[in-house]
Amino acid sequence: MSLDSAARAVSAVGPVGVPEACRRDEAARGRVADANAGLGTAELAALRENLDEQRAFRLDQLVRLWHGVPARARRAREQAAVAQLEVHTKLCASARMVLADIEAAIERMEQGTYGICEHCRRPTEPARLHVVPQARYCGRCHQAREVRS
Repeated sequence: MSLDSAARAVSAVGPVGVPEACRRDEAARGRVADANAGLGTAELAALRENLDEQRAFRLDQLVRLWHGVPARARRAREQAAVAQLEVHTKLCASARMVLADIEAAIERMEQGTYGICEHCRRPTEPARLHVVPQARYCGRCHQAREVRS
């Protein structure tokens, strides 16, 4: 990309920081050189070359940054989507586990074993069943399992 096309591209997408009226053409450069009477022609040429290189670098940088914004935004959305997918996956797994517990509790009701602890075979406390109707274990066995985990 040439300097002029880079400048047009940056001007089209956002301000470069230099109003169009302040940009110098070749004739203006000659008038400015006359005002710098304290500097020699070679020194002015070297400074101009340095400034042109810096200008080219900054224009290129602005173009890359401007065109990089959608790419960075897309990557951020993709990363957010990955995080959302992970949360979604974990929520689905949790829902599947609870659903399996509910279906098992319904099966126990149909078999006449609902409310009987699967570990100690004693009755599960009614208060516990009201809070966690799919409970497989009585309160004491449930706590013991949690301590071991």
